[in-house]
Amino acid sequence: MSISKPSLFISFEGIDGCGKSTQVSMLVEKFKRKKIDHLLVREPGSTFISEKIRKILLDKELGEMNPRTEALLMIASRAQLTKEIIIPKLKSGYVIISDRYIDSTIAYQGAGRGLSIDLLDEINNFATHELKPDITFLIDLSSKLASKRRNKSELDRIEKVGNKFQEQVRDQYLKLASENKNRFVTLDGKPTPENIHKIIWNKFKIAMKKRRI
Repeated sequence: MSISKPSLFISFEGIDGCGKSTQVSMLVEKFKRKKIDHLLVREPGSTFISEKIRKILLDKELGEMNPRTEALLMIASRAQLTKEIIIPKLKSGYVIISDRYIDSTIAYQGAGRGLSIDLLDEINNFATHELKPDITFLIDLSSKLASKRRNKSELDRIEKVGNKFQEQVRDQYLKLASENKNRFVTLDGKPTPENIHKIIWNKFKIAMKKRRI
């Protein structure tokens, strides 16, 4: 699909506890201070229908959920979000910040759950009208360090799976970054949030300058 007006679609990815949400919050606050037209969305969620799906996906009592059910629910939520919010806002010239997007399904349900990555990629394209982020910031951190950061008392159904699962997800993220170097920016998750944010902000400014040329 094509977007006629200047805009930018940014996604943030990484395993649970990597510091992704912190960086999302810092960028949003920067946009507010700079008075940049933007919209923050999260996955799964951000529309009425998608939030309903989110509750099912993250419900701790639904541990028996089939991996294919999980994948299809994730992508269904994404389809609604993309059509209802992301595409219209991009056409209006907004900067969209998405806390997770298509790559999460490839990493979590593909590598993590053992589903066909090629098939998931095909369904993703169908659900999103083949829309992909302009920039994907991958906050990379080992599962061991990420586990120490997570609040063990508030883990959702997917976060509870364990470190081996998270490491499989991480490996797939790194593979995606290697295969999509024109889109991915991989950042070490160990430095201070402020240092990571500076890199993200500089990358954003470069990307916006290119969009205006």
